[in-house]
Amino acid sequence: MMDVQEKGMITKEENIVEMRDLGDEEFSISVSSKADALFDAVIGNIEAIIMEDDFLNLQRSFMEKYYLEFDDTEENKLIYTPIFNEYIELLEKYLEQQLIERIPGFNMNDFTRSLQQHKEDVSGDVFDILLTFTDFMAFKEMFLDYRA
Repeated sequence: MMDVQEKGMITKEENIVEMRDLGDEEFSISVSSKADALFDAVIGNIEAIIMEDDFLNLQRSFMEKYYLEFDDTEENKLIYTPIFNEYIELLEKYLEQQLIERIPGFNMNDFTRSLQQHKEDVSGDVFDILLTFTDFMAFKEMFLDYRA
């Protein structure tokens, strides 16, 4: 039997699922690219990091410091901007540093580009945390939830 690469069906950067009909049973063969495997490894590490005490304590202490500044109104206070920037600087940098230590050659810019292509593959908790680094309204909602 010829493998999938020998048939010329995949290249290094493709993810192909070939369905084979073998009588009454169907089998699928999934071939992932190195980029997909790296993306999965990064997401797995992010899942681990955001559940660790160091990250949770860092996030909790930051929110404890500022949560009283946030009100559930449509108007946003000027103070929110420097708080948002400090949050990004503190927690995103912490996350990036942890990923650099755990994954040789990790690059946040490359991961961010890859994330755009795999948005639907990211679990809720990871997606929610990553969203708080880029979406101010998600950040504000996190504080409002904490305050409630």
